[in-house]
Amino acid sequence: MTSTLAPEARRSSTDDRTPSLVHEVERLLTAGIGITARAIEQTPEAKDLTLLQWRVLVVAAEPPGIRIGELAAHLGVSVPSASRLVRRVEARELITATRDGDDRRVTTVAVSARGGRLVDAVVGVRRALIRRALADIPIRGATPLRRDREAIALVSLLADGLEALS
Repeated sequence: MTSTLAPEARRSSTDDRTPSLVHEVERLLTAGIGITARAIEQTPEAKDLTLLQWRVLVVAAEPPGIRIGELAAHLGVSVPSASRLVRRVEARELITATRDGDDRRVTTVAVSARGGRLVDAVVGVRRALIRRALADIPIRGATPLRRDREAIALVSLLADGLEALS
């Protein structure tokens, strides 16, 4: 995947020939979105799912029974926009939206069995694509197990930091 950033944005402010760590993380995140889009495209039952609809499924799958307001915050959209997204995804029978019996203003969203199977299928394809990319990384003196452990530790720390911001 080629970078969409202007050449000056791809360089570190301290060394105009060396990409910065922030830029490399941006490249990783952009590639992750691309891999997710490819996995959706390669999963027949998910082909016409948008990335935002995919996010609805993934966020709703994490804590079963998320409220629309919380979903909107996770997606970075307004509550009315989240409600429209939920209706579209619900029409495909991938999620369920249930009004609270005590407070009719509250709607809880959960992934349906069909939606759960779809998430599993797309994640399976995405993981296969990631494994293929990882297999091409040179080891450079480290054993595969040591390289993998060090990479897992670093990526885990990065993921924790990014999750805390989202």
